[in-house]
Amino acid sequence: MDDTFQPLSDLSEPDSEPEAATAFAGPASPTPASPPRYDAILSIPVTVQVVLGGTTMPVSSLMKLGRGAVVSLDQKVGDPVNIVVNGRTIARGEVVVVDEETARYGVSLTEIVASSRDDRVA
Repeated sequence: MDDTFQPLSDLSEPDSEPEAATAFAGPASPTPASPPRYDAILSIPVTVQVVLGGTTMPVSSLMKLGRGAVVSLDQKVGDPVNIVVNGRTIARGEVVVVDEETARYGVSLTEIVASSRDDRVA
């Protein structure tokens, strides 16, 4: 048995029309070079988190926290923060001031985290 693969164009018969080779490509689009349509997925909500850092503390210490309490994190000032979408780190960035008057902050992306092939399958 031959384990080599042939392109669909090589499998079509010489007398067949070119459309026969693309029969498995899906519905015909008005132009062959038109970009894929993502309208169906663009409105799906996702949870985006910017992780400044973390810490571990006993419940008794957690219960004593009140307004104005300071919690020390495992990150230093200036360290990149993780941008997490639906529980998966997708990028890293740095905190920036967007508007000083309204005390609004944002994140400037500095690195996109490459996911492994195994992550995309799961």
